[in-house]
Amino acid sequence: MERIIVPSKVKGEVKAPASKSMTQRAIAAALLADGESTIINPSYCDDSLAAMSIAVGLGAKVEPDTDKMKITGSSELKEKKLNCGESGLAIRMFSPVAALYKTELTITGTGSLKKRPMSMIEEALKQFGIKCETENGFLPLTIKGPLKGGICEIDGSSGSQLLTGLLIALPVAMKDSVVKVNNLKSKPYIDMTLQVLERFGIKVKNDNYNQFDIPGKQKFKPCSFEVESDWSGGAFLLVAGAINGNITVLGLHPDSRQSDKAILSALDKAGARMSIEKNIIEIGKSSLKSFEFDATEAPDLFPPLAALAAYCKGTSGIKGVSRLIHKESNRAATLVEEFGKLNIKIEISGDYMLVTGGEVKGAHLSSHDDHRIAMAAAVAGLGATGKVYIKDSQCISKSYPGFFDDLRKIGASVYE
Repeated sequence: MERIIVPSKVKGEVKAPASKSMTQRAIAAALLADGESTIINPSYCDDSLAAMSIAVGLGAKVEPDTDKMKITGSSELKEKKLNCGESGLAIRMFSPVAALYKTELTITGTGSLKKRPMSMIEEALKQFGIKCETENGFLPLTIKGPLKGGICEIDGSSGSQLLTGLLIALPVAMKDSVVKVNNLKSKPYIDMTLQVLERFGIKVKNDNYNQFDIPGKQKFKPCSFEVESDWSGGAFLLVAGAINGNITVLGLHPDSRQSDKAILSALDKAGARMSIEKNIIEIGKSSLKSFEFDATEAPDLFPPLAALAAYCKGTSGIKGVSRLIHKESNRAATLVEEFGKLNIKIEISGDYMLVTGGEVKGAHLSSHDDHRIAMAAAVAGLGATGKVYIKDSQCISKSYPGFFDDLRKIGASVYE
């Protein structure tokens, strides 16, 4: 679906979407709990729907409602083939959980997930004696447990999602476990995982993110868990306000453990007009200046930061490009290509993305089936000199299905 963004000033109030990352973690924890858990304010984006489907396949009863989701945990396997959709978190998080089962399971995915390397899952699970095979390092995965616990060492330089899966699965294994991690990136996401585990009654010892000691034979306790708003999606709303608006974004907690709350630091460095009171952020258009920002721990911020930098005077430097290769698209190359069509020069220099601000012009863009590219293009179009056409914009349903509706709520002109 192609959507057209007409340059628009945005104003009014908008609530940030629910966190898909936290929703997915809560679904996995509820699956392993003995009893009924309630997830309040869940995200129903495509990635969350994939997690729900996997939980059902692994035995859970899932009852979705508008503002809550009830999950009754069970280990009675219903499906031997699980589909993660395009969710990178789902494949890496649920693979260790699937290893808890004695039956051989196959895990597949769709779209860009088929192109993302999976050998790290195979290597980690084999250290626990699990039969795990990929197809030349890619999906599908075949896994046969049971996961009994033990010791493993993993490389965390490409992200924290596999570690999240191990931290969720290993507490219910028969033996105690130790996971050693080298060069862990995205540490705040592990803080989020530990927060969910603690809420479900699970204890894990974190030794400076280098080693995690996990007692076995623990039991997940069913509970009521409230999902907080998503800083990853909220970042696009905040940048929209800074570029061409005067809006109030509700629901984002400044004390959140989500890594993407770092968008506040970038906005501050860029000179955005902003005030924060509890979970209410007011942000409006102002004269923006170039900024330096390290997004290594928050790589999902690159697309909204590129949109922000396009409106800043001078050249902004964003560090962490190495984290962008294996996303829904090669986001570094995609941002260079698509923002170039908008008359914005982006260069890659080592681990830095250099964005030179200037006059953003109307153009026909492709999302590359990448949800964050589509949202960045839409936000960048709000202050452009002409209309911005975004091809395959429906991909935003992966993380933020209501994105374009929320833009309309605050006055953006969006046509289909």
